Amino acid sequence: MLNELKQQTLAGSLKYDFIIIGAGIVGLSTAWQLAQQSRGSRILLLEKEPGPARHQTGHNSGVIHAGVYYEPGSMKARFCREGSQATYQFCNENRVRCRKTGKLLVATEPDELPGMKQLFERCLENGLQPRMLGEGELQDLEPTITGLGAFLVEESGIVDFPGMCDVMLQQFLEMGGTARFAHEVTAINEQSDQIDVHTAQETFSSACLVACAGLMADRIAMLQGLEIDFRIIPYRGEYFRLREELNTLISHLVYPIPNPSVPFLGVHLTPMVNGSITVGPNAVQGWSREGYGRVNFNLRDASEMLSFPGFWKVSAANLKHGIGEYHNSLSKSVYLAKISKYCPGLTTSDLEPYPAGIRAMAVMRDGTMVHDFLINETPRSVHVCNAPSPAATSAIPIGGHICKLLSQRRAG
Repeated sequence: MLNELKQQTLAGSLKYDFIIIGAGIVGLSTAWQLAQQSRGSRILLLEKEPGPARHQTGHNSGVIHAGVYYEPGSMKARFCREGSQATYQFCNENRVRCRKTGKLLVATEPDELPGMKQLFERCLENGLQPRMLGEGELQDLEPTITGLGAFLVEESGIVDFPGMCDVMLQQFLEMGGTARFAHEVTAINEQSDQIDVHTAQETFSSACLVACAGLMADRIAMLQGLEIDFRIIPYRGEYFRLREELNTLISHLVYPIPNPSVPFLGVHLTPMVNGSITVGPNAVQGWSREGYGRVNFNLRDASEMLSFPGFWKVSAANLKHGIGEYHNSLSKSVYLAKISKYCPGLTTSDLEPYPAGIRAMAVMRDGTMVHDFLINETPRSVHVCNAPSPAATSAIPIGGHICKLLSQRRAG
């Protein structure tokens, strides 16, 4: 079906059949699969940064999620399950670093045991095969980890997401795709017969646009004139790295039982593909969508956020938790206390600096957080408006889903 679109555009004067905005892992997965499914199509990938994976893809825990937390039947749950399998297969076929470590979810207090049981049952509903562990079995698996109980999800692992992006980009280019980096989109004009994408350097025309803009998803949608009722609110995740001598401290991912009232998974220990172990993240309010340094404030980002009613409503609803996260951010000892609940042997001197990440959270005008994937369409465009965690794990099925949407509209 995608070839039908190509034949139509060849008859006209359009330079490209498809334009994709965003070279994070979702955009690259889409471009990579579109090039495979529509051989010979003219596909352009636009990215405002000088290279791929410069934002959420390159600033996360590097975890291959298995689908522990997500509502059964949701797009999140389905894409995560499919995505974890596809990620392992892609990495094995293309020699990208990954490892199936398994994930331990550890309860450290009696009031966490019911939540642990609920998560265990959700794993079963999502097609996983978790294994419940007693206190002694947990110690046998991870001698440095303590808890009242835990369960193991063997399907979870770790991966080099930027490495996956490099391979996808290379293969996309080898299949005839075109990439333009350092090309920030400044305007989008959709017409009945084409869509024009303007950058500071040039204007590009195509039959169809796919926007995978992550932290800038709302702005790209509004550039095209879409009427949206959400805005991207940035939340900053701060990490530490354990000192090198502790790189063998654990072999599994180790997570706490999360607070069900907030959309974050808590401070966890992650053995990375490079051999190091990271600690984090917390979740504090970001004041810059791309503010990775200690001082992170952007006037435009902050003013747009403060003028959006949904920001005040979601902040008020999570005020107590937000204050606690700021406290963690300001005090290494408080941050350490969270980890010490399940890994008591660590000290503040074991925690070394590590780059922060920014999570794009779509928030509706009424203050509701959008927890599932959100895709908006126009006659000539598909916008991935919200791709929350586990978007990186789910990138391959998300890209496949977008390709299917493009095929269906041509069939119709």
